[in-house]
Amino acid sequence: MDKGTIGIDPHVLSLSHGVIEMEQLSPDYGKSRRRLRVLKLRGVKFREGYHDYTIETGGLRVFPRLVAAEHYSTLAREPVPSGIKELDDLFGGGLDRGTTTLILGTAGTGKSTLALQYARQMASKGDRGILFAFDETRSIMLARAKALGLDLEKHIESGAVTVQQVDPAEISPGEFAARIREAVKGGCKLVVIDTLNGYLNAMPGEKYLINQLHELVGYLNYKGVVTILILAQHGLVAAAESPVDLSYLSDTVVSLRFFEAAGEVKQSIAMIKKRSGPHEKTIREFKLEPGQGIRVGQPLKEFQGVLTGVPVFRGRSGKTMSASDGKK
Repeated sequence: MDKGTIGIDPHVLSLSHGVIEMEQLSPDYGKSRRRLRVLKLRGVKFREGYHDYTIETGGLRVFPRLVAAEHYSTLAREPVPSGIKELDDLFGGGLDRGTTTLILGTAGTGKSTLALQYARQMASKGDRGILFAFDETRSIMLARAKALGLDLEKHIESGAVTVQQVDPAEISPGEFAARIREAVKGGCKLVVIDTLNGYLNAMPGEKYLINQLHELVGYLNYKGVVTILILAQHGLVAAAESPVDLSYLSDTVVSLRFFEAAGEVKQSIAMIKKRSGPHEKTIREFKLEPGQGIRVGQPLKEFQGVLTGVPVFRGRSGKTMSASDGKK
């Protein structure tokens, strides 16, 4: 039955053993969304609430609402190294399995590249990963990674890394969660959502999208997956602001920032929190080098105010990386 029949004689409903309500929602832009809920099913325990579904060749495809608590498990928090010593020192050994990491930063600071580094490193160790690209095309992402020396194509060809480009307004939260669950069942140990801004914009009509995201990351944590969420902040050098506060969903928060030093625009990286273990409280320089990938410098101990974007140098000589550092 559809929503319009809910107002019929309740005596007619009482004669039915099962009552299913089906809706079609048409947003201002994008694909129509369909959802259903079971109002009544005698003698059967059913999952309440709304469930997204699509009409496909051959019938309906239903995406049951995800309940993370049903997948509860206790797993050892094992650190996963990034393959970069200085970065692992900052992260306290690496990002832990079964945790969610939020990478914050303005455009161009290297958020996606950091996630790609983890995808490449984990693939080289035999861990499969999947990346959902909401903001840039798959071809541009791979071309950018190759230019930096992060050659993902061989891992994609082997099936160790999967990159899915998600078109805005063409997917429901239930279908997106189903894609991730299928990947995890297939053995994925890394899930990257790039970016959360794109995820939120792709489903603008959802009132409880953050709650659904909460269930999704909870499920991934129970499965021992390394989850990386990327959130683009507004602003460039001055104090940056986030369009939405999702730090409470994350076990780990990493901040990437631009800062000015000696007449140059530089980048910094800091781990703001890590629930699963100790980590460095320092701020390090973060640099992207063509052909070399990510380089991380020593702690910026002689600078004060790096996170403000305009630090003050308190030392006697420059302590930042030059373009020639690290070249053989």
